[in-house]
Amino acid sequence: MTSGEAVSGLQRVILNERARLLRFLAARGAGDEAEDVLHDLWQRVATAPAEPIADTVSYLFRAAENLMRDRRRSSVSRARRQQDWHEVSVPEVEAPKGERSLIAREQLRAVEAALAALGPRPGHVFRRYRLDGVGQAVIAGELGISLSSVEKDLQKAYRALAQLKATFDAD
Repeated sequence: MTSGEAVSGLQRVILNERARLLRFLAARGAGDEAEDVLHDLWQRVATAPAEPIADTVSYLFRAAENLMRDRRRSSVSRARRQQDWHEVSVPEVEAPKGERSLIAREQLRAVEAALAALGPRPGHVFRRYRLDGVGQAVIAGELGISLSSVEKDLQKAYRALAQLKATFDAD
């Protein structure tokens, strides 16, 4: 733990009690981080003002326990922050309730009516392309029409739905 600098009296005690301190920290849940906590203790002791201490070993064990407590609090606080952030940033998928469900059904009826108003072919082309995932060329072959006609039918449907969406957004 020394890097060439002068070692204080408390640091000498840490070196002498190193094994006991590591066991103490491990017993209090430090696990693999016991060495890190001991290093933090070393740093804290190095920067502490030199004051007389009656029982240096008890002082160091108490300081080690306080460091463990600080780390535990920090860990709990970090976990709470992450949970809070997760709850805020990831919206829950909720089933539509009451009014929202009614509005969704009304909007679906309006979409179906808008597609029906275009005639049977544009509605069929739109459903096959957008809902069934069938390619435009395949749809053209199924209906015996040109690819250009499929594209025009899709454009009609998109325009009608865009206008409908504008009315939904205005409400």
